Amino acid sequence: MSILNSFNLEGQVAVITGAGRGLGRAIALAYAEAGADVVCSARTLADVEAVAEEVRALGRRALAVSCDVNDQAQREALVAAAVEGMGKITHLVNNAGGSGPNDPLKMTPADFTAVMEFNVTSAYSLTQLCVPHMRTAGGGNVINITSGAARYIQKHFSAYGTAKAALTHMTKLLAQDFAPDVRVNAIAPGPIRTAALENAAPAAMLETMAKNTPLQRIGEPEDIAAAALYFATPASSWVTGKVIEVDGGAEGSVWG
Repeated sequence: MSILNSFNLEGQVAVITGAGRGLGRAIALAYAEAGADVVCSARTLADVEAVAEEVRALGRRALAVSCDVNDQAQREALVAAAVEGMGKITHLVNNAGGSGPNDPLKMTPADFTAVMEFNVTSAYSLTQLCVPHMRTAGGGNVINITSGAARYIQKHFSAYGTAKAALTHMTKLLAQDFAPDVRVNAIAPGPIRTAALENAAPAAMLETMAKNTPLQRIGEPEDIAAAALYFATPASSWVTGKVIEVDGGAEGSVWG
């Protein structure tokens, strides 16, 4: 078999959270180009409807489902809609998540817990909901989008960094639980040129971040999508419980 044929998702159905823009959109389109049908999910329905149209333009089936991953009922409804609309689930990308910097003397325990819920509990729950359907389909694949913040030692990230570190380790543990029929891996992006980053960082800061990165540029959403495609396809069939650090070679924070 040609090695290029290993990067194929024909006949697969992927549920992708946070798929309305940025990394989620890029992953959805990459999966569609590789042959997968895609369930695009995010809180803003208009965003995922637009991405679903892009998926259909690539010749694949697509569903757009509004879902706040912080809500268990909405997570359950997302999975039910995917199975009803597509007939099965074989792939899950837990991309929704995030948080800003925090002051550990001011952030309340309730707000800290909310960051954990958004980044970790939501991924745990969706994986729990999807894996039985993956096993029914003959096997499956889970990818968690974590962050370089999980390993960077820096000020003001005790909430987000802790949450992403927990997601990273949970990935490795769940890989053991669900092998051999469901593979679970993670991607840890560094700074990626998304609307969220550009809104948070002025142009001068983006230039500093690029200079502080060994590969001398900010990452693009397609860099993450390419890593996700590797983990999603038979190209990585002997890989589970691993984390790809897609960060331009950075060994720490590049914020300056």
